[in-house]
Amino acid sequence: MKILFSSRPAYGHLLPLLPLANAARAAGHEVVLGTGETFVGRARQLGFDAHRVGIAVGEAEAEARRRHGADAEFIDVGVTMFCELIPNATVADLTPLLPRLRPDLVVYEQSDVGAGIAARHAGIPAVSHVIGRSMPAPILAVAARRLAPLWGTPPADAFFGDACVDLWPDSLRDPGTAAVPTLFRARPTPFDLDVPLPPVPDSGRPLVYLTLGTVAHGATTVLRAAVDGLARLPVDVLVALGPGDPAALGELPAHVLAAGFVPQAAVLRRAALVVHHGGTGTVLGALAAGLPQVVLPLGADQFVNAETLDALGAGRSLVGDAITADAVEEAARVLLSDPTARDTARGVAAEIAAMPAPDHVLTDIVGWVDRPPRHGRQRRDATHT
Repeated sequence: MKILFSSRPAYGHLLPLLPLANAARAAGHEVVLGTGETFVGRARQLGFDAHRVGIAVGEAEAEARRRHGADAEFIDVGVTMFCELIPNATVADLTPLLPRLRPDLVVYEQSDVGAGIAARHAGIPAVSHVIGRSMPAPILAVAARRLAPLWGTPPADAFFGDACVDLWPDSLRDPGTAAVPTLFRARPTPFDLDVPLPPVPDSGRPLVYLTLGTVAHGATTVLRAAVDGLARLPVDVLVALGPGDPAALGELPAHVLAAGFVPQAAVLRRAALVVHHGGTGTVLGALAAGLPQVVLPLGADQFVNAETLDALGAGRSLVGDAITADAVEEAARVLLSDPTARDTARGVAAEIAAMPAPDHVLTDIVGWVDRPPRHGRQRRDATHT
């Protein structure tokens, strides 16, 4: 089988697809990747046949803000980005590419709805892959109206498609998947870039892992508050800045180490607490490791993730002006000393461990593609047995 994976060119969009893409490649399927120009080279470095498809999220945001103004509400900017600019660009690039590549299946990360639309127009089965949680209902309603001319009418939602790979365990199920005709439950599996583990001190003190992800708008103040608050505690702190420059943090205390990209799964195995922006990959990675979390949301679905963890009791969140060094210090101190959140996180970790691995999920998806009609019409939670 030939499978095209499509993603916007950002680590938080592409990396969640790679465990399934690697499982497909290991099973002998031909795997092709479509993404924005800036990530084509990265995809090829990872061994994939890659093609330029669509535009970057940042490019779409710049155009949306040009149209609506710098002070426009997110519902205007975001809907224009993800329901018009990005899908139209992806459809425009994939429409001539699909007949050339002739894939048997398209898998797209859920924000890349243009890939699902192009596949639907070409009569190719498509599967959406969760990378986050649903947008709030009012925004989804507007998004559905804007996407209707491209996607068509329900029952399927363009962001979740006719079939969807869902990474959320039962205790954190996303209500947005309730109407998906076919749902493939999948264990969230980390994909680490091939980078070395920084020289974390072996001091015997707890290790706190601090990251604000790879795309962090207006994060400097938040990062500084988190570093200052954590530095007061008897812990070692590893700050992962991704593409950011560690030198930008200036001089740091001896027990605070700043790095660029890190092998996050390896770091989580050594950590006692995670302080982060609330990106879905980090949320699920920390839960899979059974770790409590302090969430400092900055945008997108990070606020929903923070609320979800708060409600579950697996962590604490600080938002906006509440993010101060004192508040971060206090939240971290409580979570390091009170076992309640850790016990909750460990319970979720057991749930995640029991979910199907990527190779098992791939088997279910291939069976779905081979079983007519290609687009499922009845609700089914597919779990490998």
